[in-house]
Amino acid sequence: MKAQVFRGVNQLSYEEIPVPTLEADEVLVQVRVVGLCQSDVKKIRYPLYEPPRIFGHETAGTIASVGSQVQGWMLGQRVAVMHHIPCMRCAYCLNDNFSMCDVYKHISTTAGFNPSGGGFAEYVKVPGHIVQNGGLIPIPDDISFEEASFVEPTNCCLKALDKAKVGPGQTVLVTGAGPIGLMFIMLVKYFGGRAIATDLLPSRIEKAVQVGGAEAAFDARDPDLPGKIQALTRGMGVDFTLLAVPSDKAFFQALDCTRKGGRILFFAEFPDEVEIPINPNILYHREIDLMGSYSSSYRLQSLSADIVFNRRIDVKALISDHYPLQDLSQAVNQAITPTPETYKILIYP
Repeated sequence: MKAQVFRGVNQLSYEEIPVPTLEADEVLVQVRVVGLCQSDVKKIRYPLYEPPRIFGHETAGTIASVGSQVQGWMLGQRVAVMHHIPCMRCAYCLNDNFSMCDVYKHISTTAGFNPSGGGFAEYVKVPGHIVQNGGLIPIPDDISFEEASFVEPTNCCLKALDKAKVGPGQTVLVTGAGPIGLMFIMLVKYFGGRAIATDLLPSRIEKAVQVGGAEAAFDARDPDLPGKIQALTRGMGVDFTLLAVPSDKAFFQALDCTRKGGRILFFAEFPDEVEIPINPNILYHREIDLMGSYSSSYRLQSLSADIVFNRRIDVKALISDHYPLQDLSQAVNQAITPTPETYKILIYP
């Protein structure tokens, strides 16, 4: 089969490799589409992991083979694939910190080499632990593979909103109106909140309102941004700011725009060398909560599938580009230097 093998920083090799062999409790999925995630881009661009590996984890496809002990799954069945499932027994899992679980971190779907998602290949192997514990999600007949590939990123967004306790009547500032930012805006609106967005690109500012449903959207460089936020929130500031871009400037804007007693959540991963100085008395006197949200939550998996499969948000509106697997390097370059119309990029093995 063909796969894009990570051979080193910024080195992707389109290679012929063996189709993964199955153990008795495993399932092989033919990848029909896989989303290109910003975390994939970082893994390719920076020395975070030892090569060789095959990345890609927002996967949807068709079951091509099942192990002899597998029950309940059939050849040809259409599935969305979750690349991690926690153990549900360790101290992290018992505190709902599923993404900190060692099983979650180290057992993953794979197309070969060190298990790393494996979606950037024609076939991906799903380990028995994932098969047996809800990591395969049947795709309804009326849902496309493209839509189904959004189940995993939707879960990641839901986890952040759940952690920040976003609900009806709350006002949320979303910094960055790329594909993830737009998804956040859609979800905030779905749960009865009010979203305000910022971005640097005029096209994304416009799309945040027209497609995402934001109440307002502004240029992140606007010197009067805090004043405009105050005007929209009766002088209070937003209840919650979500940092969907790795920008220290966005963080300081968040401090200016978030109300006393509000919350700021780091969703985007910052470069390791970035440090943000802060006077702790700002947090103390204004009672601002700082939090982070990484990856998905097992507890929100069914809700994520429901939102995507019942089209409660329009994930198709987030798709901008389609690339064959052989052009993954070109897709990564576009993600690094997006055009005004670049949003979600999908890859087709």
